[in-house]
Amino acid sequence: MANTYTQIYIQVVFAVKGRQNLIPNIHKNELYKYITGIIRNKGQKLIAINGMSDHIHILIGLKPDMMLSDLVRDIKANSSKFINDKKWFRGKFNWQQGFGAFSYSHSQINSVVTYITNQEKHHSKSTFKEEYKKLLEKFIVEYEDKYLFE
Repeated sequence: MANTYTQIYIQVVFAVKGRQNLIPNIHKNELYKYITGIIRNKGQKLIAINGMSDHIHILIGLKPDMMLSDLVRDIKANSSKFINDKKWFRGKFNWQQGFGAFSYSHSQINSVVTYITNQEKHHSKSTFKEEYKKLLEKFIVEYEDKYLFE
């Protein structure tokens, strides 16, 4: 789009279905590289990616011609297929329905990248459920607890 100038930073968070610990450390880098390729092929900018065995955080520089829900749908569908094709475990891998998305200003990017990069340290003190609720409350996102996790 000519003469369109934007700066949209979104942190996307989503969990493994049932919050199962299905993403082993030995496969994280391979999965993250695959997701990076999905994001780049969609013309978007990956800023940071990391997570734990039961969830993932992705910080994206989003262009205005991409619907966030379409991008996340493609990330989840393609990465699920990738994991299933690799047969990293018995059974079928799926991400949980839905996702969290939180916007940031340019001045917050370094602290968000640090937060995402340090997931292992962060989760030595809190669970994913606690972390996710804190994000929702910090951003004043209304939610019903019974619908948060499958």
